[in-house]
Amino acid sequence: MPGPLEGKIALVAGATRGAGRGIAVELGAAGATVYVTGRSTRAKRSEYDRPETIEDTADLVTAAGGRGIAVPTDHLEPSAVRALVDRIDDEQGRLDILVNDIWGGEHLFAWDTPVWEHDLDKGLRILRLAVETHAITSHHALPLLLRRPGGLVVEMTDGTAEYNRDTYRVSFFYDLAKSSVLRMAFALGHELGPRGATALALTPGWLRSEIMLEQFGVGEDNWRDALERVPHFAISETPRYVGRAVAALAADPEVARWNGQSLSSGGLAPVYGFTDLDGSRPDAWRYVVEVQDVGKPADTSGYR
Repeated sequence: MPGPLEGKIALVAGATRGAGRGIAVELGAAGATVYVTGRSTRAKRSEYDRPETIEDTADLVTAAGGRGIAVPTDHLEPSAVRALVDRIDDEQGRLDILVNDIWGGEHLFAWDTPVWEHDLDKGLRILRLAVETHAITSHHALPLLLRRPGGLVVEMTDGTAEYNRDTYRVSFFYDLAKSSVLRMAFALGHELGPRGATALALTPGWLRSEIMLEQFGVGEDNWRDALERVPHFAISETPRYVGRAVAALAADPEVARWNGQSLSSGGLAPVYGFTDLDGSRPDAWRYVVEVQDVGKPADTSGYR
């Protein structure tokens, strides 16, 4: 049976690992052709110097039932992004889904460090990677996406608009980067809505990304071993959970109802009926507000 996204063309910008990889795989599982981009390839690693590659992600997309196409791309280079979009146009003649998931700042930000103490070059690099890349990609990709009605743009960030409005997020540069992406989705909603497309912001919860699992010294098969040291990690979710959120949004004929809004994987799960890989529905941002941030002991009852 064809998937709900059979015949759809997606670009997941920043799909090497983490949420981007989870999104690409779930779009593939729904039948989409997915272009996956990033700077980490089998031939050359980015400054992350990690083993995950865009070719690996493309293979996972194909194995899931879609068609994965890896295209090495530095989204800070307008000419490279223009060439990427030209290739999609030449090969497919359309673009239905754009996911702006470029980030690359894990090794650049410092926790609870004021702007005057934070390394300036690293801070400005965060803004370039997290904000400028999204703007460059949208500038070049949106004309192709708008060629057909019904296109979807997903701006990936960390935190909902409501949570980030009231909460200081990590540091000046991190806070600014993630809040800027939320505003991007709002602005794009105003520009795309009247032209027949939808833009929205989406955040996962506490993500069990490759980097996070490695930091806690666990794997996906034994991630609960980290709870003794980090009890609130119990609310965490796999990257495939937010991937299922994107796939559900892309298949929704009434997705325009979300235009310009800030959404979360946990908030969308009961709306669309999807679960994480273990069958649970973690609602991390509600948990963070009602349990973690008010100092209650870790207890996910009623939150997953």
